[in-house]
Amino acid sequence: MKQARGFTLIELIVVLAIIALLASITAPRYFRSVENAREASLRTSLNVMRDAIDKYLGDRGTYPASLDDLVQRGYIRQIPQDPVTGRPDSWQMLPPPADSINQGGMADVRSGAAGKGQDGVPFSEW
Repeated sequence: MKQARGFTLIELIVVLAIIALLASITAPRYFRSVENAREASLRTSLNVMRDAIDKYLGDRGTYPASLDDLVQRGYIRQIPQDPVTGRPDSWQMLPPPADSINQGGMADVRSGAAGKGQDGVPFSEW
């Protein structure tokens, strides 16, 4: 008579417990790395758009009226998506300071995303 071979219930529970332990260790690191990448992408997009605004001001002597002006004049290829909101229309345009001699549409751009970054600073203040 041949004896059936297989795993016992205890062996299966031990294997599942090990898998659950490994998943509980790696999952938070994965989600933190995704959030770090999203924040790095936001910082890069803001730097690129702010640099384009500065170049526009240097070339034309006035601030652009909107992000569309930067695209139409070739300073950026397209309006980037806000990595936090996932939309290109959520950017907040800030006017130039009242004492600025260069009046125009927007002097700065910020994220329109609600919430805070990992450093505790709201995205709208970056």
